[in-house]
This record gives sequence, C-alpha cells and structure tokens, in this order.
Amino acid sequence: MSQHVHLALLGVSCAGCVRAIEKALDGVDGVDQAQVNLADRSAHIDGSADSATLISAIQAAGYDARELSGDDESDLDTQAQAEAAHLKKLWWQCGAGLALGVPLMLWGLLGGEMMAMSPTSRLVWGLIGLVTLAIMVLAGGHFYRGAFKAFGHHQANMDTLIALGTGAAWLYSMAVLLLPQSFPGEARHLYFEASVMIVGLINLGQALEARARGKTSQALRRLLDLKAKTARVIRGKQESDIPVAAVAKGDKLRLRPGETVPVDGEVVEGSGLVNESMLTGEPLAQEKAAGASLKAGTLLEKGTLVFTATGVGKDTALARIIEQVKKAQGSRPSIGRLADNIAAVFVPVVMVLALVAALVWYNLGPAPAVSHALVVLTSVLIIACPCALGLATPMSVMVGVGKAAEAGVLIRNGEALQTLSHIDTLVLDKTGTLTEGKPQVVEVDTFTDTDIKPLVKALEQGSEHPLASALLEWAGEVDAAALHDFDTLAGKGVKASLDGAPLLLGNHKLMAQYHIALDAGESATNAMMEQGATPVYLARGDALLAVFAVADPIKHDTQAALDGLKKQGLRLVLLSGDRQGTAEAVARKLGIDEVIAEVLPEQKAETITRLQSEGRSVAMVGDGINDAPALAAANVGMAMGTGTDVAMESADLTLMRGSLLVVEDAIAISRATIGNIKQNLFGAFIYNSLGIPLAAGLLYPFTGWLLSPVVAGAAMALSSVTVVSNANRLRFFKGAGKA
Repeated sequence: MSQHVHLALLGVSCAGCVRAIEKALDGVDGVDQAQVNLADRSAHIDGSADSATLISAIQAAGYDARELSGDDESDLDTQAQAEAAHLKKLWWQCGAGLALGVPLMLWGLLGGEMMAMSPTSRLVWGLIGLVTLAIMVLAGGHFYRGAFKAFGHHQANMDTLIALGTGAAWLYSMAVLLLPQSFPGEARHLYFEASVMIVGLINLGQALEARARGKTSQALRRLLDLKAKTARVIRGKQESDIPVAAVAKGDKLRLRPGETVPVDGEVVEGSGLVNESMLTGEPLAQEKAAGASLKAGTLLEKGTLVFTATGVGKDTALARIIEQVKKAQGSRPSIGRLADNIAAVFVPVVMVLALVAALVWYNLGPAPAVSHALVVLTSVLIIACPCALGLATPMSVMVGVGKAAEAGVLIRNGEALQTLSHIDTLVLDKTGTLTEGKPQVVEVDTFTDTDIKPLVKALEQGSEHPLASALLEWAGEVDAAALHDFDTLAGKGVKASLDGAPLLLGNHKLMAQYHIALDAGESATNAMMEQGATPVYLARGDALLAVFAVADPIKHDTQAALDGLKKQGLRLVLLSGDRQGTAEAVARKLGIDEVIAEVLPEQKAETITRLQSEGRSVAMVGDGINDAPALAAANVGMAMGTGTDVAMESADLTLMRGSLLVVEDAIAISRATIGNIKQNLFGAFIYNSLGIPLAAGLLYPFTGWLLSPVVAGAAMALSSVTVVSNANRLRFFKGAGKA
C-alpha cells in the first residue's frame, strides 16, 4: 500500500548532499518517489517502504534522519526548536572563529609580521597554530566530520571543499613552523588567519541563512494556527469541552460566537454568520443555517450553531490544505531538478580545477610558488561551494507556495507552479466559473396591473425544474393562488386553470400551442436573448401577462478578473455545454476572445487536446464533474474550491474562492516565483562562473592581485545569504488581482 513518509534530515548542507540522499532513497525497494528539500532539511517519500528502512538508507549514505510524528503542529514546533538550537550553535561557532581570525587578519593588514623568521616568533605562532586547531575542531568540526563521511561513501560535498581548503592552509602553516628550512624565505607566510576566518565566516553565512530560512514556514504556521484546540461536544444532555483530537465523526457539537470551528460538519440547529476568509479569502461572512456545511478553521462571528461532525483529524478540509501545502513546498519544478543535477557533479569538477590551478601556479607562477599555489588551491575550493545553487529553487518554491496559499490558491506541486507561469491560453467553463451557477430572475416585463407573484408561486411550487427555483425565489413569501387542473407539459412548461381560464407559464412553444400573441413582449424577449437570458412567459386566457428573463448571472468580480488576465497576455476561451447563442452573449459581454459551445462533457478534454496541438500552453478553470477530464488534460488544471471533489482531485491547483480574481493572483504568483528562481540561479551561476577564475588568479598577470582565501570564504557565505534573502522577497509580493 502506498504511503507518504516525511523525514527530518540531519547533516545536510548542500546540493551534493541532496543528490546523495535522493540516490540512496531511490535505491530502496518500494520507493516510488523521493524528494529532498534543502531549504527545510526534509525528505518526502512516496511508496510502500517503511520509515525504518528509509532512515537506514540515509544513514548508510553518511547522513541521519528521524521520522516526524505526523502531528503537523508538533512537527513544526520540533523543527523550530531544532532550528533555534542549531542557530544558537552556529552563532557561537561563528564568534569563536572570528574572535581569533579578525585580530590575526588586522595584524597582517596593519603591517604585522605574518612569517615565522625567529625562534621567538615561531614559538608564538606555534601557540596560535594550536589555538587555531582547537577552533577548527570545536567551531568547524561539523565540516570535517561531514567531509570524512562523504569520503567514506566515495562522495564529495560542500564540507569536502571547506575541509580541504582550511586543512591545507593549516597544514602548510604548521609545516612552515616545524620545517622552515624546507621552504624558501619568501614562502614562509602563515595562513592560520585564513583557516579560522573561513570557519567563522561560513558559520556566519549559515547562521544568517538559517535565520532567514525560518521565515519561509510562516504560511504553514498561519494555517496551523487556525486549528482549534478544544471542542464543545454534546453527548446526551451533557455538554463538555474536550480536545479536538477526541472528537469522533458523528458527534454533535455546539459552536458559540467568537469560536473557531473545530472540525468539518453540517449544521443541524441554529443560525449564524461564519467568517471563512482564512480559508477562502472571501471577505464577507457567510450565513449558515440547518443543512449548511462548516469547515474547520473558520470563525463563527454571530449566532449559535449545533452541528454534526462529518470530517475529523486528517479528514478535514483544513488538514488536507495543510498537507497539500507541505507536499507542494517540498516539490521541485524541472528548473530546480536541473540545478540539482548540475550541483551534484560540481564539487568533483571544482576539486580537479583547484588542483590544476595550483599545479599551474606551482610550476609556472612567480616566487614564492608554493605560497601562491596554496592560496589559489584554498581560494578555488572555498569560493566554488555550490550552496547558493542548491538553495536557489527550494527556497523560492517554499515561499511561493506559501504565498499562494495565503491568497487562497492550493498548488499541488512545483511542476504545476512552473507550468502555470508560461501558459498563454486560459479555457473557462461558464456555469459556476464565470457565473453564479444558480439561475435567477434578472428582469421582468409585466403587461398587467394584477399581482402575478401568487400565480407564479402556485404554478411552480410543485416543480423540480431549475428555472422553477429561480421563479419561486423571485415570487418570495407570498401566498399561492388557488388553482385547478394543474398539468406539466414536458419541454414546454406548466398549465393550470384559474377561474375557468387557462393559466400558462413556460417557453414560446407553450405559448404557440395555445395561440398566445407575443407581440407585446417581442422587444423585451429579443433583448433578453441577446444578453444570454432565457425568456419565460406567463399568460392567462389569450393575454400575455409577463415575460421573465431567467439567467445564470455573471459573478460580480468576473469582469475585473478577466480584464486583469488579458493584461497578463492570456487568450481567453469560453468552453461550455450551453447553446451557442447563450455562450456568445456571455462572451461578448465579458470580452472573451473565443467561444466553443454546445460541447458534451466527454468532448471538453478533446477540445483541450486540440488547442494544445495548435501549439498553445493551456490552463483550464472549471468546477463540475463534467470538467474533470478537461482539467486533467490541460497543461494546468484549476478547480474552483466551491466545486466538486472530483474536479479538485483532477486539478493541479485548487482555488479556494469561487472567484476568478484568485486565478489572476495564481498566475501572477507563479510568474513571480519562477522569476525569483531564475534570479537565484543566475546569481549562483554567475557567482561561481566569475568566482572560480578570480580565485584561480586570472587577474594576477594584469593587476598583481590574488584573491585571499578569507575573501573567498566571505563571498561564498554571502552568496547563500543573498539567495535566501532574495527568495524571502516573495513574502512581500502583492498579487495582480484583488483576491
């Protein structure tokens, strides 16, 4: 049986680590898919393999992991505590390295002697060397342990580069102290300050990165904060507050003003106003009465409700939203997998480049050749660490998916996020997407002074036709007229007798059958049909009493949303099963570019495929069961959260509000996120592309300048901090829509 395992990882520091763990997990029998997220140090595994086997595979690869409890709030708290402890440790490790490194560096910059020329200076520098070794072990021990583990598994990672660079600098300096006669006088420069400064600076970069990284989980934390802690359950005649985890499906619960809905349910008593904005973004509170559904995490503003629990624990809508956000934050679009693959081979290549550069300097460089070769070797190793490359994608995806969730958009995976960013055609269902999905009387033209509401109420109160509910709603709470000889005429309408005269309510076919002249309502009828409304006629005897325009009204914010989508360069297509005239009328009113009407449900997916065959990248928005095949066929399927579960399961994105403004925001956020990833990748690639030649001494023949290992370490740390900071800019992104 397939299951989802979520593991917290220990000892993961770079993209090379990510690749090594994913390779180890992919080799476990029963693993369908394994994804490691460097941004939050976690692994998401789908398949039949159990957690113990997966953890053993990770440990065999030289890392460690622990299974998360499954309680989202507890897991997030545990991770936050672990991050806080890790951050505290990084701060003191940084302080220890810089406490010695900064004075040594200033000593050299201010003209102090950095060479062991006399027995006294050798003794002093020897003590400094021992202190340096202690700091390297205490403040940088994790680098050396990580490098040793990687070496044991025939791998290389960020720790390998740091360990080689700082270790080479320290060993060279100690060799100069112990065997000075083996080195030319000009080559007796000591590099203890480089070893401790690099350890201090990289720990500083990781501390700043960890602090900024902690902000990426804010969206998930806000969702978890929506969960109620207790619920007031009614059992027999007793009411008591119990933990939400103890609520069972079928329990009756009472909800009072100001309380959060603890579990999903259905109202059985009372009425009230429920604020659902925290889940749907809908600003107006929704009126709830008997039969209405409630969602966990929403807030009762007014009234008192008694409801039956229909979904508890992981079965609530809120729990499913949290799980979807977690999985999406851990996924990677193809652009990220490309970066991971490059980073995975980057470290071995850098090691070769560093050795080649050092040999060139040793054999062809100016005196002191040994010192110059060491500086180049250390600088190339340090500056080439692909940390920024490994963080470029997951940081942006985590923030982007969280930002989308805040706007009411649930993204299934990172691939959908990337695909959505470059769609050029948006296909829209009509009913429930552009319109309210509920027919209403939008206009009435009367040709009599008689109150016709009692007549309409009497004719339609026994009908189940969709148009009947619209007419009954229009008639309101009036008393129905007394009618006789009621009859339903299939495909035409209804007929009854009032004071011996026939009373008719229906379409033009019914009117034609009874020879009712429609001249009086002709202009009104034409106007209604041009607007896409269905005319319904009321007649008594041979006289026309009224014409009703019944239509599925367009949502109040649809026009604003479509205008915004067109500004984003999208071609809008209306795909509907309605008759051509009605669909074209709606399209004209809204400024939609293309209309495909009178399409059967099974033909909708074929239409999407045809559009794709024309070279279009297609997104589809729908809400009904009949839209599910088309949603699955589209490059990106977007289901209205107000629609059916089948539609939402078939879609890549779920829009928690029944508003197209959310679509506008979804596309804007996806484009901003992918743009942010590209900025990060560009910065990381440029950094390494420029940094390695500089560290190798490319400018030395022209300027006499050689990059210091200390500067290389600072630049490497700064690159990771820059990527994380740039990703966090997305948290302040304002969507193009008004969602």
